[in-house]
Amino acid sequence: MPNNIERLIKQRIPFQSETVKALVGFMYVSYILQDAQQQYFKPFGITLQQYNILRILRGQFPKASNINLIKERMIDRMSDVSRMIDRLVKLEMVTKEANTLDKRNVDVVITEKALTLLTEIDQLDSMEKLPIGHLTPDEIRQLNQVIDRILENY
Repeated sequence: MPNNIERLIKQRIPFQSETVKALVGFMYVSYILQDAQQQYFKPFGITLQQYNILRILRGQFPKASNINLIKERMIDRMSDVSRMIDRLVKLEMVTKEANTLDKRNVDVVITEKALTLLTEIDQLDSMEKLPIGHLTPDEIRQLNQVIDRILENY
């Protein structure tokens, strides 16, 4: 099996353990995937984090969501969700209104424009352009099982 992570980061000495190698490998792959996805969404005029928000809102549609629900479901929980929602309002991808029951909260709803955009993105057959696109269906299943196993205690 080739030592791709060592080659890519120009590591000359062996890792102190297979666990350290796996962690460094995950960090490297994470960066590659994030960068590829940022480039993927750029032509659509949205960021990866905005895409994540739109998918969350589509899952709630037609019900409204609030900022806290979105924050809880975000993959990148360090994101400034309120600021991103404001940008999505300017892009006419979401609407934002004061909650009638709790004035401190706002209701956020995805728009038809955003639903159409998500459908367009979903229909693109460009997953093979992502860094995992060359994996076989069995390898993807195995990868998902490993990821699920890692996330068991998270």
